[in-house]
Amino acid sequence: MSPTIYVINGPNLNLLGSREPETYGHATLADVEALCRATAARYGLTVVCRQSNHEGDLIDAVHEAGAAKAAGLIVNAGGYTHTSIALHDALTAVKLPTVEVHISNIHAREHFRRHSYVARAALASLCGFGIDGYALAITGLAAKLGVAAKS
Repeated sequence: MSPTIYVINGPNLNLLGSREPETYGHATLADVEALCRATAARYGLTVVCRQSNHEGDLIDAVHEAGAAKAAGLIVNAGGYTHTSIALHDALTAVKLPTVEVHISNIHAREHFRRHSYVARAALASLCGFGIDGYALAITGLAAKLGVAAKS
């Protein structure tokens, strides 16, 4: 069985493609998930995707990844990035290598978006690359895991 990376998306990311396309682009959540699967496959990795608009469900997904002994996590916590100490605590508790991803550049937006509880529990953070940030996160996580791309 190939190593698994969990891709966890938070609130409102189910609306990608129609929600504020000037900020988030026209790609859908299905496009994000397909990109993640294709990128992971190049490294012989498997992806499990989860999305929820509910904080507890996101925490449960982190716990699920920990129980499954996932190789790592890619997390776009959406608005919970800036508010959820509980999500931070879950990420810290499972001790999995985590990369935080944001489609937009959170540091160029409203002041309240510049603080991230997730970042404190992550080995890296990416923002502003659109959905390509997910592919970059998987590539970076694969490098940290010592997994080379398959030819």
